[in-house]
Amino acid sequence: MPDPLLVIDRIVKRFDGFTAVKGVSFSVNPGETVGLLGVNGAGKTTLMNMILGLITPTEGGIHAFGLDLARHRIEILKRTNFCTTYATLPGNLKVRHNLEIFARLYQVPQPKKKVAALLELLEIDHLAAKATGQLSAGESTRVNLAKALLNDPDLLLLDEPTASLDPDIADKVRKLVRRIQHERHPAILYTSHNMRDIEEVCDRILFLHEGSILAQGTAAEITSRFAGKDLDEVFIKIARSDTADLVRAE
Repeated sequence: MPDPLLVIDRIVKRFDGFTAVKGVSFSVNPGETVGLLGVNGAGKTTLMNMILGLITPTEGGIHAFGLDLARHRIEILKRTNFCTTYATLPGNLKVRHNLEIFARLYQVPQPKKKVAALLELLEIDHLAAKATGQLSAGESTRVNLAKALLNDPDLLLLDEPTASLDPDIADKVRKLVRRIQHERHPAILYTSHNMRDIEEVCDRILFLHEGSILAQGTAAEITSRFAGKDLDEVFIKIARSDTADLVRAE
């Protein structure tokens, strides 16, 4: 087995006495897509923000590419990218110009050519001259995904990448993620409330609950562990149970 590309070691994050992440540890290998599941407030966004270096862990460490994030943040982020529905690109700029600016920030060779190729790949080349602020939610999501792929990242963080997409485009995005995984072998961390996304794209799932990893394994393993018919049923069961009930169920 190759060495893990991303290693999370006993991460803790506290905010004014509230512990959002409680000693979480896991790793992601090159070419592996790991899904992060959990209800709102489970700690997914906090964990993602710590991996991106936006907030600092209270305890524990994060290593990527064999480097300590606390000491080598710039080197790590050069090989990392992310897509989230909760961050928007400047709305007054055209789509093409937004992406070309980011391509230059990432020092992408031949930025215009790279942007054109990604717009075609994501089937949004017709939006190149449109103001980003005039895009629909689904169009904006695909432009954000194009931004996340500009530097061919070795570590890719995808936060709800199919949110607001119709079923046809969502299916194309899932296929694209699998294609990237098979062709470029990045380590991918993928959050979603769409269980079909998780089942189709992720090799392994981490189920976060109240800041801790409640369960991990394949979709089938987690479904069996919690005696559900599918991940949707398991998600609902965990969302409606308290921690004590879940522990007793084990």
